[in-house]
Order: sequence, then structure tokens, then C-alpha cells
Amino acid sequence: MKPLIVLVLLAILVSLGKALFSMSSGPEHSARVVQALSWRIGLSVALFVSILLGYHFGWIAPNTLH
Repeated sequence: MKPLIVLVLLAILVSLGKALFSMSSGPEHSARVVQALSWRIGLSVALFVSILLGYHFGWIAPNTLH
């Protein structure tokens, strides 16, 4: 489960970088910015849901420092 979380976080960062590059290219690339940011939102929601499901089914556990 941990490698999946890391991969999704990296995909979110790539999507943010793609949006930044498209935004700096000029206003004619606004559709690309919207698409990249939409992907980021979708990946973020998917990551949140997968973490909740992973915790619910016992695939991941919180750290206990006691």
C-alpha cells in the first residue's frame, strides 16, 4: 500500500508541474491547465479514499509511538 501512496503523490506532483508549465506558456494553453488541475483533484480524491479504505480493511495502520 505504501508504494501506491508514493506513486500517487508523485503523479500529483507531476500534474502540478504540468499545470505550472502550461500556465507559464501563455493564456492559449488554459485548457491544458484546467485538464492538469482536474487530474490533480481526481488523484487527490482517489488517494484520500484509498487511504481511508486501506485503514478500514487493515491494509495500513497508524503509527503508535507508545
